[in-house]
Amino acid sequence: MTPVEIVAQTVSIAAMAFNILSYQQKTKWGVLVLQFFGSLLFATSFFLLGSYVGACLNAIGAFRAIVYANRRIFRSEHILWLFAFSLLFVGSYVLNFTVLGMEPTPYHLIIEVLPVIAMIATTVSFRLTGARAIRRLGLLSSPCWLIYNIAALSIGAILCEALSLVSIVIGMLRFDRKTAKKD
Repeated sequence: MTPVEIVAQTVSIAAMAFNILSYQQKTKWGVLVLQFFGSLLFATSFFLLGSYVGACLNAIGAFRAIVYANRRIFRSEHILWLFAFSLLFVGSYVLNFTVLGMEPTPYHLIIEVLPVIAMIATTVSFRLTGARAIRRLGLLSSPCWLIYNIAALSIGAILCEALSLVSIVIGMLRFDRKTAKKD
């Protein structure tokens, strides 16, 4: 492993900690703040590993967390934010095969679209109210990222999504089950 790869993996482990802890937050704002820091660190890690689509998606994801955490300032309840972020995510996918020059093989077309699906699902969850919705759509998002991370051989990101899935389930058991009983 090269020194750059070691730094990239170390940064991804720090990002993993932020993302996993985000699912244990009681409030939507708490989830979003921790995901902001996790996204920034993952963007850095993917960039260092040469996975530019992962880096770009996470950089957009960090901005997205700011927008949705500050709902009143950015008026993020407006549907245009969902469309804008979705277009940015899809645009990153297209840039991967055009500007960045990745060969559009069936394998690459499928693997590279998975994190795009994940980011759009997470964006939809941010529009909903409460941490419960974020955890539920995390059950779609995390497996997509997990498959992508395995293909990219990003150790920290693989661990992050595996542990995130466990954390989502624990968060659902801790908070969502109690809420469902009250309803």
